[in-house]
Amino acid sequence: MSLAPAVAQAKNAVASPALQKEFDGFIEKFRAALKANDPAAVAAMTRLPFMNDNAIRDAAQFAAKTYRTSFTAKNRACIQRGKAVYDRDDYKNDSYFVFCGELIFVFTKTPAGFLFTDISVND
Repeated sequence: MSLAPAVAQAKNAVASPALQKEFDGFIEKFRAALKANDPAAVAAMTRLPFMNDNAIRDAAQFAAKTYRTSFTAKNRACIQRGKAVYDRDDYKNDSYFVFCGELIFVFTKTPAGFLFTDISVND
């Protein structure tokens, strides 16, 4: 499921101050894990199975199959400095998106709080 079209059609949604504060706390921890190049910490902040792929259902699989290829030094640096863009989709899911070249990193509010939920192609 790609969320990129939702971002392209963004309605200039604005996050509530409480939601923005919650995301700010999450992304600060996520960026610290990236700065430390800690795939286990990133996996702990990721909805697993990642992108509903049963082959990526735990931290070790996430580290081997997703982190190593998607969280290159360039992408980690991009997420560290990139501005997160907020949107709310038609299903009332609150998400933030960080655009890094060809990829979009998606962070979605879940019942457990914000989690890293998707990598989409930036078209």
